[in-house]
Amino acid sequence: MLNTSPEAVEAILAGVEDINLEKDLVSAEMVKDIQVNGDNIRISLQMGYPAQGYVDTLRDNIAERLRQVPGVKDVELDINTDIRSHAVQRGVKPIDSVKNTIAVASGKGGVGKSTTAVNLALALHAEGAKTGILDADIYGPSQPRMLGCRAKPDSHDGKSIEPNVSYHLQSMSIGYLVNEETPMIWRGPMVTSALEQMLGDTNWSDLDYLIIDLPPGTGDIQLTLCQKIPVSGAVIVTTPQDIALLDARKGLKMFEKVEVPVLGIIENMSTHICGKCGYEEHIFGSGGGQQMAEQYDVDLLGSLPLDLSIREGADNGRPTVAMAPDSPLAATYRAISRRAAAKLSLRAKDYSASFPRIVVENA
Repeated sequence: MLNTSPEAVEAILAGVEDINLEKDLVSAEMVKDIQVNGDNIRISLQMGYPAQGYVDTLRDNIAERLRQVPGVKDVELDINTDIRSHAVQRGVKPIDSVKNTIAVASGKGGVGKSTTAVNLALALHAEGAKTGILDADIYGPSQPRMLGCRAKPDSHDGKSIEPNVSYHLQSMSIGYLVNEETPMIWRGPMVTSALEQMLGDTNWSDLDYLIIDLPPGTGDIQLTLCQKIPVSGAVIVTTPQDIALLDARKGLKMFEKVEVPVLGIIENMSTHICGKCGYEEHIFGSGGGQQMAEQYDVDLLGSLPLDLSIREGADNGRPTVAMAPDSPLAATYRAISRRAAAKLSLRAKDYSASFPRIVVENA
């Protein structure tokens, strides 16, 4: 007969850390129920972020610890996921049918932001979330090419538009509406208006996450977009190069000004490994992302190598996570997506949908 109690089991779970949240299961409020029956322990956990690639590891860790308790013969673990909506900036209305929006930004161009954004969106889908991507770069839209999708979106009512779907990913881009070679010679207010229309007039279908691929830079257009687009959290993409880190810091400060939490930093092109000899070289320097993360007290979500297959996949509409799902590169993208979503799950929830709607009518 098992001589233990739910309280004793909870104490053991308090020693198990979720590596993505960097908190133990109890303080993270993941433990929903504990039952001890004879020599059997049954536990119900609830995760606030998608983590299909991590659940088995967590399950094995818990089971291993509990089986060390004398008398335990069987451990049953019920782990489910409940992705909640999180708050956006004050004064900005969330998007209908979209629980969370994550902006992917960079202080400058050429750091692989759009490639990272599409693979991050695909990684969240692979982890079990319903995901979409909005190409917010009006002047240089790249998501149609990266997703291998050039079709003009449908409109069933002449007022709203349906997102294109590629690799199970809902997407919208100005690139779907104009020719690829047509330059967008628009001033700032026109860009902002066009983006607000694409965001609000697209029939997003019950998304857990909408990744917003922001244009590079920290100028007036970027600041205006961040003030008007609802954003639950932001991710900064940089390379280890000093000049890229300098601009990435400006991007981080921009989000602070508009009260958008920065979920973390992704260091892209961190290292290059020769495909012939295996020699590893830090072409753009090393340790810059980690130093920036420590300086501004944000998380380094992960580092990605300078790899030919990532570039070729993006150029040919065959992104890495979709076309090589079992590769080490895809595993890295998925690990980064789990960490970003986990950090967002710790942020303030959005309870606006729970409030009653008050309507004043004349009797």
